[in-house]
Amino acid sequence: MSKVLHTADLFSRLVKITPYCLLALLTIPVLGGLIGVMLPAFGWAPVLNKTNMSLAGFNALWDTPGLSQMIGLSIRTGLISTLIAFALMIIMLAAFFNSVWLKRIEHLLSPILVIPHAAAAIAVSFLIAPSGLFTRLFSPWLTGWQLAPEGSLPYDTFGWSIIIGLVLKELPFLLLIALGILAQPELGKKLRKQHQIAVNLGYYPMVAFFKVVLPNLYPLLRLPIFAVLAYASASVEMPLILGPNTPPTLAVAIMHWFNDVDLTLRIKASAGALLQLAITVGLLLIWLLLEKVIAIVFSQSLINGRRHYAHQLVRTFTHVFTCVILAFIAAALIGLVLWSVAGYWRFPDTLPSSLVLLHFENAFTHIHTPLFNTFVIGLVSTGFATILVLLCLEAEQITAKPLSKWAQIIIYLPLLVPSIAFLFGIVWLQQLLNSQHAFFNVIFVHLLFVLPYVFLSIADSYRRLDPRFARVAASLGASPWKVFFQVKLPQLFAPILIAMALGLAISFGQYLSTLLAGGGRIATITTEAVTLANGASRRTSAVYAILQMGLPLLGFILAWGLPRYVFNNKQL
Repeated sequence: MSKVLHTADLFSRLVKITPYCLLALLTIPVLGGLIGVMLPAFGWAPVLNKTNMSLAGFNALWDTPGLSQMIGLSIRTGLISTLIAFALMIIMLAAFFNSVWLKRIEHLLSPILVIPHAAAAIAVSFLIAPSGLFTRLFSPWLTGWQLAPEGSLPYDTFGWSIIIGLVLKELPFLLLIALGILAQPELGKKLRKQHQIAVNLGYYPMVAFFKVVLPNLYPLLRLPIFAVLAYASASVEMPLILGPNTPPTLAVAIMHWFNDVDLTLRIKASAGALLQLAITVGLLLIWLLLEKVIAIVFSQSLINGRRHYAHQLVRTFTHVFTCVILAFIAAALIGLVLWSVAGYWRFPDTLPSSLVLLHFENAFTHIHTPLFNTFVIGLVSTGFATILVLLCLEAEQITAKPLSKWAQIIIYLPLLVPSIAFLFGIVWLQQLLNSQHAFFNVIFVHLLFVLPYVFLSIADSYRRLDPRFARVAASLGASPWKVFFQVKLPQLFAPILIAMALGLAISFGQYLSTLLAGGGRIATITTEAVTLANGASRRTSAVYAILQMGLPLLGFILAWGLPRYVFNNKQL
């Protein structure tokens, strides 16, 4: 009996300290990484025998040719892509609110989330290139082109290619986050009732959404929007594959400096990382300013009693644009599949003259090590993240204290701080400590990015558990750890699998973190795909992009199918 009580007491104590461990795990590396990148930026880098503080790094940065274009490209692509994705998400929600079509669009866009950014960028580049599928569909019968034209996409200097790729990834994420918020029982029911009341009072449905639903929904979307804006302004994979090289975005340039054989360029890269952090913070402040301006400009429209604003025109535009987006995504994926199995494919033929599996066979002969690394890193980081998150959520119920607002912001911290800033700092610290465990370093860095997504995925399901089951079990003498393992976790079997599948998808798609933390020594499917996209044939790049998409998709298929199989067998 005393052994059981001791075990229960030990479990409760372990659970109660888990939230502090989780917050420390997210805070210390990020803040330590920022400090670790600040010191080299100001000249202190013992690894390079530089111990005198100076502004040499910043001076070298200011003297970089094309720096202003790099900054402008980063700002344009980050801000414009986020604005477009947010605007499209809002008008889609408004047009299809309380409609069965919203659920159908959710099902169609959900698979896009599992596609890593690098794979999405490769698919988009194949579609919009001068000899891509889009041009082939209209040649020569409409354009008259018998040879591939000279085009500015991708790699255009303004960054439209990057913007297109980012919007196609950001839109599904924001839409699914918004639908997740609306799925909360109390809030969703309240907003739908208010929307219906407004419609009954004569407001057109889209107007009712903007006047009643959006003011209550937007504050809950602010943090996810900030995460999207922070990523878009400092992303590497999309600009590396879709963006210009002369000059590239600031984040891509920083990565090149850091990986250069001239190690003194790392001082300049650290200064650039701080500049990138300043740009991202500036964009977040610009977004907040836009919020204030829009709130002032449209404050009277919320209470002016006007029932419609070109409602039918906006609704028609939304329907058409939604179809265009879905068609664009479908065409990009079809083009990717075609290139992976294409034999001889001359322009302007719409389809290849022959289909072969040679490219897959060649890839499979070299893929064993990257595939093994991808699986091991993903499974370990996701497994550890899931355990931490479950214990943290159990602590909320044991202590009856939900996480504070600041704690929830900390959970978003690795998503809000540009990864290219704090990752450089972590690498500097690893070198200072002479850490030679590249595999462990990569797993640890992946954990920082997986944790927030796993938490956001499973938190709502855990908090909505019916407490009566746990109370009945406890009243029958079950200890806290038995209640946790035998009562709560079986109810959460499906949500846990979905959270793990999402965590694996995030880990499988990590490029910059793998490259920097592993020092280029750890090859994964994503690092190979990005490398090939910048130099290999389209066919080989397409094969690796499909493998990138297939791995997360396999995880989600298991997450959706396994619970049905298990529970159906139990019923039998």
